[in-house]
Amino acid sequence: MTATPEDLFAFLDGAGIAHETKHHPALFTVEDSKRLRGVIPGAHVKNLFLKDKKGALFLVTAVEDTVIDLKTLHTIIGAQGRLTFGAADLLREVLGVEPGSVTPFGVINDRLHRVAVIVDGRLAAHERINVHPLVNTMTTGVSREGLFAFFAATGHDARIVDMHAPESRRTVAAAPDASHL
Repeated sequence: MTATPEDLFAFLDGAGIAHETKHHPALFTVEDSKRLRGVIPGAHVKNLFLKDKKGALFLVTAVEDTVIDLKTLHTIIGAQGRLTFGAADLLREVLGVEPGSVTPFGVINDRLHRVAVIVDGRLAAHERINVHPLVNTMTTGVSREGLFAFFAATGHDARIVDMHAPESRRTVAAAPDASHL
């Protein structure tokens, strides 16, 4: 069964993860978000649901203005061959969300742990992170620690990847330990 926003909020509450949600008109693109979201403090994100040539799935989450080069991203995140966007049916099946609503919170529906979660280092540096809570008519803010605690609570080991450093200085790190939360 696919989680609803209410299920997500109950999950966050049960895990002790503070969150704040604002309602707004549907947002389908970063440009929509910038125009319609109003003033919501913190980092706003873009999310890519991707598949490599071997069928491995990736959810890449970055600050909304991050330029992501799909031609080279596979080398940065350890994918096998070039990446393509996951089909809408696969997105619904794995993350339980519609196109335009891709969110890191979608991993609540990935009970088989098919998706590798990749967080850009610039995003991981922000104190507050704003994402859709499974639908694009709301934005939910959580702390950085809360987001990584959520990943851990769903059994997903998020990796932090510095997508902007030159390749010789690029780092890949495990997510911060959320066990103290």
